[in-house]
Amino acid sequence: MVEETILSLQNLSVEYKVRRGIVKAVRNVSLDLKRGESLALIGESGCGKTTLGLSIMKLVPPPGYIKSGKVLYYGESEPFDVLSLDKDRLRRFRWKEVAMVFQSALNALNPVLRVWDHIYDTVRAHGNMPEDQIKKRAYELLELVRLEPERVIRSYPHELSGGMRQRVLIALSLLLDPKVIILDEPTTALDLLTQKTIMSVLEDIKKRLNLSMIFISHDLSLAAELADRVAVMYAGKIVELAGVYDLFYNPHHPYTRGVNKGCSNSNS
Repeated sequence: MVEETILSLQNLSVEYKVRRGIVKAVRNVSLDLKRGESLALIGESGCGKTTLGLSIMKLVPPPGYIKSGKVLYYGESEPFDVLSLDKDRLRRFRWKEVAMVFQSALNALNPVLRVWDHIYDTVRAHGNMPEDQIKKRAYELLELVRLEPERVIRSYPHELSGGMRQRVLIALSLLLDPKVIILDEPTTALDLLTQKTIMSVLEDIKKRLNLSMIFISHDLSLAAELADRVAVMYAGKIVELAGVYDLFYNPHHPYTRGVNKGCSNSNS
């Protein structure tokens, strides 16, 4: 793995303005992602990890807003702050530079569109490619995620299993050859066997394409299968960041030790 930063979060803070006041979802988070690295972002529900992932894409929904900080992206040219991009440049950045696999595949896919329609619309919205080339690329990616392209590409979301829908989303995220992929709870609500399949697919993609990945999850044991480093998030802050081996066998923060104990009990 080349030790070169591709994405850098600097003092990032995100808030939600609600009726009772201000909720500080992400609080002064600074974090670097290296080229070719898999970084797991671990924490309980409500700790701010999904909000952090959405912030990288500048997709925080109202009433949320990014209060302060920078998201620096180091592509092929000069680095730039994602949060300062205008609407057109931001659209080009999404999916071509950084793509996201959103939580809950059934909700992320439009139920009245076939898989092909999702693929075609994604490419047209964020890039420019002839239709025959789009189809060729789609077939390659569906095969990469271990799906049968001829059948799946004509299917509606409800005609596919949960694991198949999740793999369709992964294929969609790879359409425009992004350098970074953010995966938000990609194994949630899937049975154990399907979880293992998804993790195996992601490991295969990591090896073949040398992508940088941010894997968001509440399950440390699953993240350990894919991650090079693990960032533990608690109450909107990164409370511990270490290599996956060190975090498992020599955790420092009390919350990390509690997560580790939970993993040990669930695996025993």
